[in-house]
Amino acid sequence: MAVIGIALIVLPYFGLTIMFLGKIDELGVSAAWAIKIGLIVLGAILFFMGKSAETKETELELPKENTAE
Repeated sequence: MAVIGIALIVLPYFGLTIMFLGKIDELGVSAAWAIKIGLIVLGAILFFMGKSAETKETELELPKENTAE
């Protein structure tokens, strides 16, 4: 999501757009910017939430028992 938001901001400078998201610009300048920034923020939140879930998953593993011989 964050990559799409960044692409929606950068691509118009090169005369390009993402076809199915090109209609966002027809909503008005401020609404389009709000959607683009919202996509970036939401994508970053989801990215970091996924990273923390990975960390918690590894923390929950039980230690292996040591057997004395």
